[in-house]
Amino acid sequence: MSVETSYPLRASERNAWIIARRGAKNVLAPHLPYAFLWEEESDESGNPASTATLFLTNRECPYRCLMCDLWRNTLDERVPSGAIAAQIRQALSLLPPARQIKLYNAGSFFDPAAIPPEDYAEIAEVVQGFERVIVESHPHFIGDRTLRFQELIAGRLEVAIGLETAHPGVLERLNKRFTVPDFQRAAQLLKEHDIALRVFLLVGPPFLTPEEDRVWTRRSLDTAFDAGATACCLIPTRGGNGAMDALARSGEFAPPSLQALESAMEYGLRLGRGRVFADLWDIESFATCSCSSKRTARLAEMNRTQCVPSSVVCAKCGAQASL
Repeated sequence: MSVETSYPLRASERNAWIIARRGAKNVLAPHLPYAFLWEEESDESGNPASTATLFLTNRECPYRCLMCDLWRNTLDERVPSGAIAAQIRQALSLLPPARQIKLYNAGSFFDPAAIPPEDYAEIAEVVQGFERVIVESHPHFIGDRTLRFQELIAGRLEVAIGLETAHPGVLERLNKRFTVPDFQRAAQLLKEHDIALRVFLLVGPPFLTPEEDRVWTRRSLDTAFDAGATACCLIPTRGGNGAMDALARSGEFAPPSLQALESAMEYGLRLGRGRVFADLWDIESFATCSCSSKRTARLAEMNRTQCVPSSVVCAKCGAQASL
C-alpha cells in the first residue's frame, strides 16, 4: 500500500485525508433545490405510496463520511431564512401530487447550521398536505428539534439514519462519528415519540471481504429492525468521490456485485420485519455481465412488491442470487 493512498488509522487525521481527495463542488442557488423527482414505494400496508422526493440545497454536513459524495451539492454557508420553504414550493409546483414527501438535504435536517430552526413552522405549513414527511439526520442531531418539528407538521414524521453498518470497526473507519449504541439511543427516542425510523445500510463497504460483507449486511439489517426500523434502504457502495477511489487503488475497496445486493435484499425481505428497498440509482455502473439487466429488473420488482421472485441463474457468470 502506498503512503499516498494509505487511509489514516487516527480518527483525528481522517477529515483532512478525505477532503484532500475531493474534487470541486457544483455551483448552486440557495433558493432552488438541486434536484427533485416523483416516485412510488411500498407503504407499510403494502400499497404504492406516491412520493415527492426533494434534494434540498443547504450547508455542507459537518461530518466527513468516507463514502459520501453528497458534499458536491452543498453550500459553504447556511441558506438565508425562508430559502428552504421556497425550495420546497418550487419543487412541488413542478411535481405531480403525492401522498408523502422526502426532504433530503445531504446532511442532517435537524442540524441548525443546515436547516434554520426558525423556518420549521413555514416548512411545516408548506408540507401540511402530506400523510408522511421523511427527513434524514445524524443520530447526534436527533433530540428536541426533532420533537418540535414533529409537533408542527400535520402528517407523520419519519427520520432516516445512515447507520451504514453494524460492524463497529468499519463504522468507526467510515468516519461517521457515532457508534451502534448512539444509533440505538436515537432510535429509542424516535420510538418513544411515535416517529418512524428508516435506516440506510451499505452493501459492500470498504475494509470487508465479500464473505464478511454478506455476514455483516445481514447483522446490520437485524440491528436496524431490532431498533424499530420500519424500512431499510440498501445502498451499493460506490466509488467516484476521491476517497473511495484511493481505497480502491490500495485494495481496501471494491464495488459490490449485483448478486450481493440481491442476496441482502432477499434476506431482509424474508425476515418479514419491515420494508426493504434497494437503491437503484446509477445501478448500471454495477453491471458486469449480460444477466445484469435481469438482476436489476428483479431488484426493482422486489422494491415494488416486497416479495422475493424467482432467482436469476446465469450460465456465463455462474451466479445465482439466492440464500
